[in-house]
Amino acid sequence: MGTALVYHEDMTAARLLWDDPECEIECPERLTTALERLQQRGLEQRCLQLAAREASEAELGLVHSPEYVALVRGTQALGTGELQTLSGQYDAVYFHPSTFHCARLAVGAALQLVDAVLAGAVRNGLALVRPPGHHSQRAAANGFCVFNNVAIAARHAQRQHGLHRILIVDWDVHHGQGIQYIFEDDPSVLYFSWHRYEHGRFWPYLRESDADAVGQGPGLGFTVNLPWNQVGMGNADYVAAFLHVLLPVAFEFNPELVLVSAGFDSAIGDPEGGYHLESLSQSVCMMVQALLGDPAPPLSGPMVPHGSALESIQSVRVAQAPHWMSLQQQGVAPVLSPSPYSPEGRPSSLLLTGRPEFKAAATQDVAALSSLLDQPRLNPTPPVRTAVALAAPDAALALPSDVLCEEGSAPQEETRAWARPHEALAQDRALTALGKVLYLLDRILDGQVSSGIAVTPACAAAATLDVAIRCGLSHGAQRLLCLAVGQLDRPPDLTDDGRNLWLNIGGKEAAALSMFHVSVPLPGTTGGFLSCVLALVLPLAYSFQPDLVLVALGPAHGLRDPQAALLAALLRGPAGGRVLALVDEESTPQLVVVLARVLHGEAAPSLGPFSMASPEDVQALMQLRGQLEPRWKMLQVASEAGGPGSG
Repeated sequence: MGTALVYHEDMTAARLLWDDPECEIECPERLTTALERLQQRGLEQRCLQLAAREASEAELGLVHSPEYVALVRGTQALGTGELQTLSGQYDAVYFHPSTFHCARLAVGAALQLVDAVLAGAVRNGLALVRPPGHHSQRAAANGFCVFNNVAIAARHAQRQHGLHRILIVDWDVHHGQGIQYIFEDDPSVLYFSWHRYEHGRFWPYLRESDADAVGQGPGLGFTVNLPWNQVGMGNADYVAAFLHVLLPVAFEFNPELVLVSAGFDSAIGDPEGGYHLESLSQSVCMMVQALLGDPAPPLSGPMVPHGSALESIQSVRVAQAPHWMSLQQQGVAPVLSPSPYSPEGRPSSLLLTGRPEFKAAATQDVAALSSLLDQPRLNPTPPVRTAVALAAPDAALALPSDVLCEEGSAPQEETRAWARPHEALAQDRALTALGKVLYLLDRILDGQVSSGIAVTPACAAAATLDVAIRCGLSHGAQRLLCLAVGQLDRPPDLTDDGRNLWLNIGGKEAAALSMFHVSVPLPGTTGGFLSCVLALVLPLAYSFQPDLVLVALGPAHGLRDPQAALLAALLRGPAGGRVLALVDEESTPQLVVVLARVLHGEAAPSLGPFSMASPEDVQALMQLRGQLEPRWKMLQVASEAGGPGSG
C-alpha cells in the first residue's frame, strides 16, 4: 500500500496554435515543470508510477453525449483555422489536433488511479493530467476543460466497483460548474467546492455558484458551494471552511471514495488557473508529500478568519442545515424556505460570458511566495517519521515496517531529576518508562523523529504527563498543546503563561477554568464526538498554533480505537506532525498499532454510522464555545464577522 503517480508524456502534445492571451497560460509546461520538481525532490521515486491509458469512448459516454465525443474526435483532422473557429464557439477553450488523444489520456489516468486504489494496490495517488476537466459539461468544453475527468472517474467507480457514496472535493479558485451540473440530482455523489465568487462578479459568473445552490430533487443537500466574496483569503479561512463545513458533512456522509479536483490557482503567486509554474510545482510536491504521509509544515500567520469568510461559511451552514444532522447539532438553525436559486436561468453551454484576460501575472506578494518556496528547506522531513517506545519489545505488534521501535532512554541522572517531585515515578518500572518518554521527546524536539508513541504504567500516567509537559517547554517547545483524555488532572502549578494549552476530554463537566484550561465530558455518540473534535478541539489547536502536541490517553480514557486514531491523525496538522502520544499500558496493544499507523500517515479507521449528539453534549459544546470564542478566533463561525479578522 502506497501512493500512485499516474502520468503520460503525450499529455504535453496539445498547445495553443494561434495568438490568444486568455488561453496561452494553459501550456504543456504546467505538467513538465511539476514532474521535474517531483523528480528533483525525490518524490516521484517514492511513488508507484503508472503510465496513463486512453479512456474508451464508452467510458467518455458515462458523462458526455455521443455527439460531443464525436465532435472532439473530429478535431484530429482539422486545420489550424478550423480549430480556431471551433474553439471560438466555447468559453476559454482551444483545440489542437492532439486534444482528443490528450483528453482521453487525462480521463484514462483518473480511471487507472481509481482502479488501483479500489483494488487495494495503493492507498491513494495523484493523476497528473491535462487538459483539466471540472468545467466541462455533458455536451460542451469550457474553461480549458474538454472531458470531465473527475466526473467520469466517479461514474466509473460506481459502475465498475459498485460504490454508493463518493465525495468530490473541488478546491480550484473557479467553481467547477461542470461537475455540479452532472451530479446535482444525485445523492450518491457529494460535491463540495470552494471558489472565488465575489457575489457573482468572478468567472464563470453563475448564479448557481452561490451557497444556496444545494442540488435538485433527490440530490438536495449533496451540492455544497462555499463562495468567497472577497479576495485575499488565507490559512485561517481555509481551515475554518474545512472544520465548520466540509469535514462535518463529509464525516456524516461517510464516503467510500474521495476524489479531489485539485486546482492550485489560489496558491500564493498565481494570477489565475494554476499557471504560475513555480507555485504550481511546489503545490504539487506538497500535496504528494501529504499523500505519502509526510507531515505538512505548520501553517504560518495569525489564525484569525476574515469577516467575509465567516459570513460565507455561515451562509453555507444555514443553506445546508436542513439536510445534515452534523450541522443541526452544532446549533445551526435550518432555513426551510425554498432556495431562491432556480436552474432555469442557467446559461447555455455555448457562448458563455467571456472570462477576463490576464495579460500579465497579478501583483504577487513576493515575501509570502518566498516563504512558501522556503518551506521544504525550513521544515525538512525528519529522518524517522514515527517511533514507538514500548515497555518491552513485542514482536506480535503488527506495526508498519518502517516504524522505529525505539530502545533508547534518557540518561539516568536526568530521568531521576525529572522524576524526583513525583512519588509515582519512584518505582523502577515507572522510571524506566519515563526515561524512554524523555528520550523520544528530545528526538522529536531536535527534529530526528516526527511523531512518537510511548507506553506508560497506569499508576504513573499523570506524573509522566506532568514531566513531559515541563520537559517539552524547557527543551525547546514554544507552545505546547496537551490533550488529556480520561482521568487526568491538570498539574496544579502549571501556569497560564500562554505557552501551554490544556484540554481535557472526559472531564465531569464542561468548563473553561481559563482560556488555557478547558474540560469537556466525553460525548457518547459518534456525532457528539465529531462535533467535539471539529468544533472545539481542532479550532483551539489551530488558534493556539503549537509546535508540539501531547496526546495522553490515561486510565479509563473511554475512547474506542478509531476515535483515538482520528484524534491523533487530525492533530498532526496544527503542529507540523510533531505529536507524542502517551498510552496507558492497560490499553489494548491494538491501540498502539492503530496510533502508529495514523501518525505514520495512514487514514484513521471509520467511526461507523453517524448518530446525533445528545442534547446535553450539544449544550455543553455551545456553552464552551461561547466562553472561548473571544480568545480563540478559529471557534468563530458567524456572529463575530467584522471583528479583528475582517477586512
